[in-house]
Amino acid sequence: MERIVDRPGALDVHQASVMACVRVWHERELEEHVAEFATTVHGLLALRDWLEALGVSQVAMEATGVYWRPVWAVLEDRFELMLVNARHVKQVPGRKTDVKDSQWLCQLLEAGLLRASLVPPKPIRTLRNLTRYRKTQINDRTREVARLHKTLEDTAIKLSIVATNIMGKSGRDMLNGWLPARRTRRCSPISRVAGCVRRSQRCVRPWSAL
Repeated sequence: MERIVDRPGALDVHQASVMACVRVWHERELEEHVAEFATTVHGLLALRDWLEALGVSQVAMEATGVYWRPVWAVLEDRFELMLVNARHVKQVPGRKTDVKDSQWLCQLLEAGLLRASLVPPKPIRTLRNLTRYRKTQINDRTREVARLHKTLEDTAIKLSIVATNIMGKSGRDMLNGWLPARRTRRCSPISRVAGCVRRSQRCVRPWSAL
């Protein structure tokens, strides 16, 4: 196959290790460098130095799930990176090893036959993680409010009749009014609900501004 990329590097990324391959041509003689690195910070920094020492210009990586993210974060400032879908580079069925996978991926990159997956720039990735986390917290708040409403209904407290929003100001004032009942010797149903309300409020209150 015709060479499109000079000195390509390929990474087969797993949870605990990265199998790396670099193809170097000396006139018409091919030399393949294969090495395995840990996915710890120390191991990824060693991988970066190893690729730089071999003069790699472009790196393609194949990974399952989110294992590619720490590798990408360490290498993105030094190399031109390409994340590829494992199904697009699948070899002919047969004996499969991590070394063969990295060598095959490196050969495809050298020939310019890989199609990169979309990886947004770092600011967009940071914003995406923040908005997804915020959405998760809002969903958790909604579940806590629903659980609180169900607990009140189970104890025949129809707070929703007099308060449109049980987590609004009037609803919280009524809930807080039941809390002193826990100081009595005998624990009434209302005081038991008030204890649940207090725990729920600790979960929900910090997100009331969302």
